[in-house]
Formats: sequence, C-alpha cells, structure tokens
Amino acid sequence: MGSAVERTDEHVREYLIYRGFTSTMKHLDSDIKADKEKGFRVDKIIDQLQQFIQSFDLFGLKEYWLYLDRRLFCRLEDVYRSTVNKLRTSLYRYYVINTIQKGNLERTQEFFQKQSMELQGQAEWRDWFILPFIPAPEQNPAFSPYFSRQWSDTFLVSLHNFLSVLFQCLPQPVLLSFDSEVQKMASVTEENEQLRQLLFALQTESRDQRDGDQMLHHKLPAYVQNMDRLGDTELDLVSSQRAVGTTTTPSRNFFSTILPQSRRTGGRPLQAAAGSSPSQAALSRKDPPANQPAKTKDTMVTREVKPDSSPAPGDDAVSPQTNQTTQFRHKRIQEHEKQRKELFSKPPQREGEAAEVESPAETAIEPPDSASSSHSRSGGGAEGGGVSAEQPFIKLSQEEYGEHHSSIMHCRVDCSGRRVASLDVDGVIKVWSFNPIIQTKATIMSKSPLLSLEWATKPDRLLLLGSGVGTVRLYDTDAKKNLYEMNIDETHPRILSLACSPSGSSFVCSAAALGPSGGGEAGPRLAPPVSGQLLLWDTKTVKQQLRFSLEPEPVAINCTAFNHNGNLLVTGAADGVIRLFDMQRYESAMSWSAHDGEVYSVEFSYDENTVFSIGQDGKFIQWNIHRCGERQSEQVVPQDATGPFVLSGYSGYKQVQVPRGRLFAFDSEGQHVLMCSSSGGLINRLTNGEPALDSVLALGGHKAPVVTVDWCSAVDCGTCLTASMDGKIKLSTLLAQKS
Repeated sequence: MGSAVERTDEHVREYLIYRGFTSTMKHLDSDIKADKEKGFRVDKIIDQLQQFIQSFDLFGLKEYWLYLDRRLFCRLEDVYRSTVNKLRTSLYRYYVINTIQKGNLERTQEFFQKQSMELQGQAEWRDWFILPFIPAPEQNPAFSPYFSRQWSDTFLVSLHNFLSVLFQCLPQPVLLSFDSEVQKMASVTEENEQLRQLLFALQTESRDQRDGDQMLHHKLPAYVQNMDRLGDTELDLVSSQRAVGTTTTPSRNFFSTILPQSRRTGGRPLQAAAGSSPSQAALSRKDPPANQPAKTKDTMVTREVKPDSSPAPGDDAVSPQTNQTTQFRHKRIQEHEKQRKELFSKPPQREGEAAEVESPAETAIEPPDSASSSHSRSGGGAEGGGVSAEQPFIKLSQEEYGEHHSSIMHCRVDCSGRRVASLDVDGVIKVWSFNPIIQTKATIMSKSPLLSLEWATKPDRLLLLGSGVGTVRLYDTDAKKNLYEMNIDETHPRILSLACSPSGSSFVCSAAALGPSGGGEAGPRLAPPVSGQLLLWDTKTVKQQLRFSLEPEPVAINCTAFNHNGNLLVTGAADGVIRLFDMQRYESAMSWSAHDGEVYSVEFSYDENTVFSIGQDGKFIQWNIHRCGERQSEQVVPQDATGPFVLSGYSGYKQVQVPRGRLFAFDSEGQHVLMCSSSGGLINRLTNGEPALDSVLALGGHKAPVVTVDWCSAVDCGTCLTASMDGKIKLSTLLAQKS
C-alpha cells in the first residue's frame, strides 16, 4: 500500500503542475512533509519510533503513539484492544531497556516518575518499578529475557506485521485501485506469454515425432514421465497435437496416484516447461543410433543418457540415414524458430536469456563480502538493517551452538522444526532445540564410529544413526534410549546415507564396503569406486524388505532423497551416476551419468520436475527427469561449496574432510538455495538463465569452512543452519521480504 500511495502522490503532483495549481501543490508538499503516517510506509513508522527511543524522547514517543491510536487504532473492533495495549506495553519496556543498556539511569528514573500515575495500577508493570535499583538487571531472571536481541527483534517484527495488516484492511480510495489493476494485467500478460511458448514447444515436439524421430526409451513409469507438480491443465490445451505420438508417449491417467495436485499451490508456475526456449527443448534431445545392436533395457539406459555426444569406444557408428534425419530435423527446428520470432514477439531481455541458456557457460560463484561478525549473537548489521528493497531476506540475528569439539559431519532439523541433531567426526551426537533459546536435549556417545543420521518422519522424535560397523540404531530422543539396533551387512559396514520415507513406514539405507585404506574417511575417496548396496528396511517390523538393483555394477551410494510422498527416490553414487527409483514397483526408473567423479549431494526441486546435484567435479547441475536426465542448467561453484574441505593450521597442520552431510538446501518456495562457503552460508537465487545462480546474501560468521547446511522454513521467518570444521554451528534467523 505504501508504494501505491507514493506513486499516487507523484501522479497528483504531476497533474497539479499540468493544471497550473502551484499554490495547491505547495500545500500538498507541506502536508506530505508533516505526514505522521509516513505515506502508510510501515518501515518508516518503525524508524520514527526507534528514533524517539534512541534519543530518549519520551514525550515525542508518547505523542506519536497517541496519534496512531486516535488515527488508526480507535477504528478497530474491541477484540483487538488487548493487542494494542500489549504492543504499547512492549514499546514502553523497549524504551526502558534501552535507557539501561545505554547507561542513562536518569532517563530510567524519569520514565517511572512521569508514568507512575498511569502504570502503577497495571499488573504487568508492578514488578518493574524496582528495575532502576537492581545492580545488574540483565542478569535477573525476571528481566533477563527483555535484554536479549531475540526479544527486541520479535517485538519489532510483531509491530511491523500488525501495522502492515492494519493498513491493508483500511478502505482504499478508488484512486489507489490502479496499482492492483496494473499488477493483475502484468501477471496475466506474463502467463499468456508462457502459455504461448509452451504451446509452440509442444507443436514442435509433435511435428518432430511425425518426422520419425523417436524418443529415448527408458523405464520411467507413465505417471512420472508426464508428471507436472504445478498443474496438468497446460498440457491438456494441446492434447490434440500430441495424439500422433501416443505410440511413444505413455498415458497421463496416473497423476493422482503419484503427486496430488492439491499439495502445493504454485510458487513458480510453468518453470520446468517454460523456463527454456522451445528451440532449446527440441535441440536437447539426442538421436539414438539407428543400427544399435540388440541389448538389455538397462544397458540401453546407461549408454543413451551419457552427456557426451561423441560415441564411446565400442559403440556402433551412426548410419547415414540417421544423419540425414537429424539434419532434416534441425532444419525444421530452425524454420520453427524463425516463425516463432515473427509470430510471438518477445522482449529483448527474454531473448537474451534464451540465448544464454542455449549455450551455458561454467561461471564460478563469487560470494559477496560478508559483514557479519562471529560473535554468538549478532544483529543484521550491513546485511540486515540496511538491506535494499531488492534483497529477498533480512538477517535478523545469528546465534551459535558450540557444544561440539570437533568437525561437524551432519546437521539436520526434524520435520516439525523443533529439534536439531548434529554429528561430529568423533561420533558425538547432540540433540538440541533453538526456540525460544538454544538448549541441549540429549547427548549420544557411541563406541563405534558413526557416519550418517536422519530424522524419522512418524514419529518425529526418533533418530536413525548409521555406523561404520554395519549397524543402524533407532534412538528415541524423548526417552533418551536406544529402541533397536539393526545389523545391516557385515561385508558392507559403512552406512553412508539414510533416508526415511515420508509415510514413516520404511527407510532406505546405503551400505558400502571399506575403502582401499580400510576406513577411507580421512581424505578424498579414490577411484575405482568401492562396492555398495542400497537396502529398504521396514521400521515397524525392523526387517529388511528388499535390495535394490544397482546397475551396471554395485556401487557405494553417497546421498539419497525422497520426493514429497515417497513414490520416487533419487540417489547419487560414487561412480558419478544419478539413479531414480520407482518406489511403487521397487525398481530403477532411469539412470544417467551426471558428474565426473562422485555425486556428493542430490535433492528434488520444489516442483519435483527436476533434480539438483553437486559433484566432485565442482558443478551444481539441474536435471530434467522427464527427458532421462537432460541437463537443464549448470554452474561451476568454488571448492569450498563442494569439498573436499580443507582446514589448515600452524606447523603444516592440515585436515581434509570428505562431504557427508547435505551440501545445499532450499527455502520454503524453492526459489533460493543455501550453500557452503569458507566463511559461512551463502544464499543464491535460482535463475532460468545464465548463470544458474545469483548470489543474494552471505550469512558469514564462521572462521572455518562450512561442511553442511540445512534450512528450516516457517511462514515469513526461517532459520539457516551452517556447520563448520571447528565444531561451530550458526543459526541465522531470516525475515523474507515480500516483493
């Protein structure tokens, strides 16, 4: 509302100048300068209140609050009167605490002298009159919470939200309705442009199919091949265009069984379908060799999804007939692209983005300079208070959990967002909470080395612990005791990854053999990859259900992740291959060679049409699972974001740690990703062009490399967890700014 009011003021001023009403314009300018409502800008109102508090202007603070009460609060219903009174009480307490923190006891006594008649009859102020006479009030249990940064931040955010909602509920004049109409028209125009691009892409695909170009055959189920998390109605618009390709494209009748559409309302509609140009979508498919010898389906999958277009040694050469078909197809695509530019005019920046996507470059991320300090609790500073309007997040505070004495391996928040489990290289596990204060709930010591952990989904108090001697323990964090200890496999004793199904009835366990040096945990893992197994266990019967087939050969699985309903499982292995499993049929749906080296971390995207991965080759890649691992975007990231992580010290001391925990985490809407860096967490915005990542905020605060991250999101506020090699874990509380 504030931005609309400012734009309206400018338009009115322009109109008065046009009409020659100079005297009226002078009166308007003088009234705007004396405007106590600050143009309905909540941030400016908060700044005015803080200015009164910092300057110890009690009279100005009271007068300004009385004006807001007469102008705004009196119009509210009686049910909201208690909320207004609580905010006023907190505002006065904020003033008193500020006078004590600044050492101005005269102002503290002046406040109680002037406000005694008003406050002495109120129960919430009864104990506060002794505050000026306490030697160290910040250490008094009754007053210490009010001296914390968390209380002040919570009060300011609550006041900000209350005023924002109040201004939104005020009846707006007709003159201000133009702003919503402009936004609505812009949204409709953008949606129409995306639908036109989608329509043309599907028409091009249908014509290519009529020319005889066959799609890659793989074992992806029908209900996954045409999966669209954010809505299927777009593709139904051109169902008649796709009728010709029914022999190669499976039916779409199983959407409701795999991904119910009502789970999420679209945060980024049509991203997977319209994020790239139609020509890119058509060019990204590869033609299978025409004279390919008959082999098994699994061999076909492994060979056809290689990102390198050159034929591998031993592959049959492509026939001249296939080359002619490919050339004809490319010629048709060029003609379609020319027609598209003539029929559907696009803004210059859209065309530039499409051109960049078609020829991706590997650009390293340059993290911005971090101004945050490494204290246990720090304010927003340059990153929080002075953030520009374009900044998507404000860092409200940063706290530290320092109960570990060695490098962290894993740090995960449970499903409810109430507890955190962290594991260090010494095998010590800490279960702790951070709301309202940081407090350790349980400490788990293990005789055998621990390599992995994961929270159970139902109930969320249970913790799965994977060891280096072939066992998985089920630990109850409330009762602080072990419930079960399962013997997984003696020949593959290292439990590298655990993933619990969202249904809570089973979990996936990745077991690997010992490395060439016996343990293999001190330094980077060497080729050739060690063998491994991927097993499914039932949490109720505590028995193994099945062993997944890992083709072409059993290999160690480094990372695993389920989709939202547990029907799909994605894994990243030591051989650089990403495998997608159908958990309804318990078989491999597809696999493709993803990285040169090991895959360290893999996650589904927000809409689950794509998969993100980080590998040993230092690349952060987005893969399209509808086209058998088609590379949708790629970005080279620094080594401190992918590992192996190195910590150097005096006298040539050097510690190397191979990635074990999660290397990146998404926010609640999947538009931003938190990654590791040498000095703290780094938040990047996901883009549809080049580069694939855009740095927006450096959390900072660490003196050692960050080795694992997690992001706990709730409404507007979220908590980013970054864990480093010196055993420190930082909790950065963020406030999402609405655009």
